Amino acid sequence: MKKTALITHVNTGIGLLTAMDLARAGVTVCMACNDHEQAEASRNKILQVVPTAKIELYALDLSSFASIRQMVKEFSSKHQYLDVLINNTDTGCIQQEVTQEGFEPQFGIHYLGPFLLTHLLLPLLEATVALKGEARILHAASITHLVGKLNENSFSGQLPYRPVAAYAQSKLASLMFNFTLARRLPAGITTHAFHLDGGDACIWRKLPRLVYAFLRLFLTGTERVGILAVDLALGSSYKGATGGYHSVQWPKAISRLARDQQKQDWLYQKSCELTCVTALG
Repeated sequence: MKKTALITHVNTGIGLLTAMDLARAGVTVCMACNDHEQAEASRNKILQVVPTAKIELYALDLSSFASIRQMVKEFSSKHQYLDVLINNTDTGCIQQEVTQEGFEPQFGIHYLGPFLLTHLLLPLLEATVALKGEARILHAASITHLVGKLNENSFSGQLPYRPVAAYAQSKLASLMFNFTLARRLPAGITTHAFHLDGGDACIWRKLPRLVYAFLRLFLTGTERVGILAVDLALGSSYKGATGGYHSVQWPKAISRLARDQQKQDWLYQKSCELTCVTALG
């Protein structure tokens, strides 16, 4: 039975490569993007390589809860099932900004947006489990979570603005969400996080040129990360496994804070309040 995958931010890099490989595997690829022109360009690139690919485009602005809810409403009107949700995000802010709900944009786009999206799509994932036995969720995390800290006072922004610290916090939160879901999701829905940072990640491109050139020595290649993401989404070796953090780099370190279940649960409950969703479990 053909599978359906929904992937966010498919304009360039890892998102585009993942979508292309999913299309090669015969998956119906639903691309949720904020920039319609870039989304059309990405679809055309995939169709040039996989002419038979089935691709759907959805408008999605992860910085807007209203946009997320509207996208889920549109998607649910066309699909009763969802096999794979890939929360792929890439934004980089070097100056203080806020999302439509007033959150620091990296925390809002990398974490709160996917948090809300995941909860709203759970009924479709559960329906897939009832029909096919399993559904999967993937989260774009980062090794930078190792220097991330949870500071509730910075969720809505903080001056002076420290973009790398904000990025690290957002990716720490995404990883903690993955671990929390592994303990709370209904049977049959699995969750995994993967180290996202390729050399073209948005946050790094906005740093000074010499700093970016140095950091590239330690960043992963987009092709390898894309292959990992598709394997996590479809691979038989991950069937039934849940709660993993995966990287093509070694060592695959996980911070003590990310593993702290009390902090995980605090962040989860706080996030439910911020996004107005009902907590699992």
